[in-house]
Amino acid sequence: MFEKIDKTLLIVVIVLLMSGLVIFGSAALGVLSVNEAKFYSVIKTQLIYALCGGGLVLYLGIHIPYMLYKKYAYVFFSFALIATTLVFVPALTRYHGGAHRWIDVGFFTVQPSEILKFGFVIAVASWCATYRNKFKDWRYGLLPYLIAVVLVSAILLAQPDFGTYLIIMTASLVTFFVGGARKRHMQILAVSGLIGIIILITLRPYMLERVKTFLNNTHDPRGSSWQLNQSLIALGSGGFTGRGLGQSVQKFNYLPEPIGDSVFAVLGEEMGFLGTLYIIILYGIVGIRGYYIFRDTPDQFGRLLAIGIVTIILSQATLNIGSMLGILPLTGVPLPLISHGGTALMVALFELGVLLNISKSIHRYI
Repeated sequence: MFEKIDKTLLIVVIVLLMSGLVIFGSAALGVLSVNEAKFYSVIKTQLIYALCGGGLVLYLGIHIPYMLYKKYAYVFFSFALIATTLVFVPALTRYHGGAHRWIDVGFFTVQPSEILKFGFVIAVASWCATYRNKFKDWRYGLLPYLIAVVLVSAILLAQPDFGTYLIIMTASLVTFFVGGARKRHMQILAVSGLIGIIILITLRPYMLERVKTFLNNTHDPRGSSWQLNQSLIALGSGGFTGRGLGQSVQKFNYLPEPIGDSVFAVLGEEMGFLGTLYIIILYGIVGIRGYYIFRDTPDQFGRLLAIGIVTIILSQATLNIGSMLGILPLTGVPLPLISHGGTALMVALFELGVLLNISKSIHRYI
């Protein structure tokens, strides 16, 4: 059943998922001390999403022919775009943490921006594969990409969800660049993006606070700098080998979101430098295998879709880990396959399944 796929990548994905469940289960003990019912709820839902839903979508991703996404690329992107706008419908939205990012359908919630990540990459990959030879004409290269970026930006920044926005822009830019974008067009996009970020930081006070925290972690230590400082304390106290699995102190009422975007800090405290290095190596192997698939896939769409998926996973992991280490500003994005979040977990597994499906087109592996 799996004889033609990149078995190394499949094994690493499964190991990362299983390791993530152990790390998550330990981090969730911080929730138990506050709310026992919530603890059992998040453990149950994470197991269901990872082992049942996650296993199903990984299987589907592996077995659905990836060229089908090219055929329906714009339909998929349009669906994801419309679904993401539904977070602004009062009867459907779930407001949490100062943002409208979830659709509440009663018995579960969905974060459609996670689907939009994949949908946008599919659309860009399909467009580039179809019109690459016409990219000298800005009407086929720069203009359609800019139109799509404006639509995505307007929706995500209105929620607001700057972390997801950064991941989508990074993945789509890499796909657009590899897909044959002209150097001048990339320069225009880079300058425009820099100006846009400066304007956003100026207009959004919370973003300005995060920049100040990044530049000086003693700024507002009981406010905007609290999460970073508690993360650094957790990572520092873990030392080389850690306190031991389940022995984190910071996850108990100190670290905000110990099962969410702070889960890497819990890992560092409990398993030390060796534990964090282990997880980083697993992500690194995903990136390396993904690069080989990108390099060796015979068709242009498959190559672009592969590099887009790899960029989504690695940029998200980099943003999360970098923010916990204080080398990047806090963005609030989950750690792929580890942090709490059903939609993020299942979409990531589906994307990796698609990457494995693309690997079927390659008849040799390194």
